[in-house]
Amino acid sequence: MSDYYIASCVFTSKFPLLSRRIQDYARARGLGVVRCCVPRYKIREFEEKMPEGELRDAWRALPDSAAFASGDRVYSLCHNCNNIIEETRPGTQVHSLWELIDADGAFSLPDLAGQTMYVQDCWRARERSAEHAAVRSLLDKMHVRVLELPENRERTDFCGVSLYRPQPPRNPRLAPKHYVEGAEGKFLPHTPEEQAALMRDYCLRFGGEQVLCYCHYCLEGLELGGADAKHLAQVLFG
Repeated sequence: MSDYYIASCVFTSKFPLLSRRIQDYARARGLGVVRCCVPRYKIREFEEKMPEGELRDAWRALPDSAAFASGDRVYSLCHNCNNIIEETRPGTQVHSLWELIDADGAFSLPDLAGQTMYVQDCWRARERSAEHAAVRSLLDKMHVRVLELPENRERTDFCGVSLYRPQPPRNPRLAPKHYVEGAEGKFLPHTPEEQAALMRDYCLRFGGEQVLCYCHYCLEGLELGGADAKHLAQVLFG
């Protein structure tokens, strides 16, 4: 049995230094670090998105993926990776990064001293109750006053603008349970103007309060809609 951390191509391209810090943490916990849930996925494209120099070299040095096997524990902050591993690698134990950190009594959490934040759950992780609980546990330990939307946890229908554009062909092919059977009415094309309008309208519900999400697609949509939003990784490792 092996333990892995999938660093996520998309998250790392948006937050290369932050991703490097998380990778270092995962290694210190004894996890093997790889780029992606599937081998050879857009290798050169994502290498070229990394800043030139040490961060790009470090990304190039990572294995592109691994031969995940039954009994292995796989952690990630990418819901696509977790969903694809779950469907393509039976017997693996799929967990979020937040569960790992929440169980780590030695992790130095920042004290947010009573700040108020909405939690934005992700449609791609709607079935992951352990992840929902870990996110809220971490916020409680950081002394955050948490606000909840009515459409939270398994009821959420939000994943930024990613649900308003066609999805990558690999997702429905590799994870049909999540991205075909459970995706009726989603991933339909919308113009950039329509996407922006949908996000602006959605973000009105936060009333100007801070929003905490734990999905890079959710963050993209919240920022487009004008919300005062942060990714949980930014709070924990920023």
